[in-house]
Amino acid sequence: MPDISPAGLEDERMSQSDQSSLPTRASLLGRLKDLEDQMSWQEFFDTYWQVIYRIARKAGLSDLEAQDVVQETVISAVKHLPAFRYDPKICSFKTWLLRLARWRIIDQLRKRLPAGSVVELIADDEASAIAALDRLTGGHAPELEAVWNDEWENLLLAQAIERVKPQVRPEQFQMFDLYARKGMPVGEVAQLLKVNMARVYLAKHRVGALVKKEVLRLQQEIT
Repeated sequence: MPDISPAGLEDERMSQSDQSSLPTRASLLGRLKDLEDQMSWQEFFDTYWQVIYRIARKAGLSDLEAQDVVQETVISAVKHLPAFRYDPKICSFKTWLLRLARWRIIDQLRKRLPAGSVVELIADDEASAIAALDRLTGGHAPELEAVWNDEWENLLLAQAIERVKPQVRPEQFQMFDLYARKGMPVGEVAQLLKVNMARVYLAKHRVGALVKKEVLRLQQEIT
């Protein structure tokens, strides 16, 4: 198992995961059926822990509670992935992982209840989970699916950029990064890097096109 302790999470925050590529999810999920495949499980954790952590925080959990959600979600995945059938037409991996995380969020919210308080769960299904989350938040449950989708898109974009980065010249990527990602005015970028503004515009267009293409490819891989 990867390091899923709070200390391990802190180390991951410091590194911000510098992996440059993702294999297809079908390939990774196939390898995860082997519980002894430590490298694949570490890859799974490195790829998805931030998405799980962020959705837990947006559900109103504290930092420590969100860390527990990450840990318990990964543990649940370890238990259930060997039997998980990868078939996006039936249940996508993205949806399946959200369901695991949602139940772990519910578990953390239930721990906040006064002793003796009970929130009954009618069934172990999505509708019951959504209803329980609504009760536990006093009717103010966030739309976790929408939040999850946003975080998932952020994951795809970050991974796409990391894949594209080694494909272009460093100066091109720097122009794209400063102008398109960090929002620096084109004139300031040109002055800082001692190039004309046309080159900055061109770098933004070329690198941006590669990133969009990579996002589309990842959308097919990570389902």
